[in-house]
Amino acid sequence: MKVAILSGSVYGTAEEVARHAEKLLELQGLEARYQPRVSLEELVAFDPDAVLTVTATTGMGELPDNLLPLYHELRDRLPNWRGRSGAVLALGDSSYETFCGGGELMRELYAELGLREVVEMLRLDASETVTPEVDAEPWLATFVAALKA
Repeated sequence: MKVAILSGSVYGTAEEVARHAEKLLELQGLEARYQPRVSLEELVAFDPDAVLTVTATTGMGELPDNLLPLYHELRDRLPNWRGRSGAVLALGDSSYETFCGGGELMRELYAELGLREVVEMLRLDASETVTPEVDAEPWLATFVAALKA
């Protein structure tokens, strides 16, 4: 099973979590691919069976600048991914009113693309964790199990 991993990062944390997720998924026998600045053409050519997005949220509840171009391209072109699996791991800070808003935007996009969310979005709170990549491991294990089921 091929899993594309996307990330939206402000300070690099989401990229680190995405790299860690790629390693964990590969250890479980999945063909995981993470490219920090993947183009839509590269993503479509990879032809993933599942999409995992790891994203931070900006202070205004938006996606980080490095994910916005791909997000808009996906919304404009809507590749035929209906029925494929997806999951979102959102990083945020609960002191903001728009806690994990970037993750919610990706969930909405998944619905538009026809991706089915196989596990509920994980919300990691920066005010409660200093090791998000480690804190995400149990959720990632659940994601892998859902993909293999």
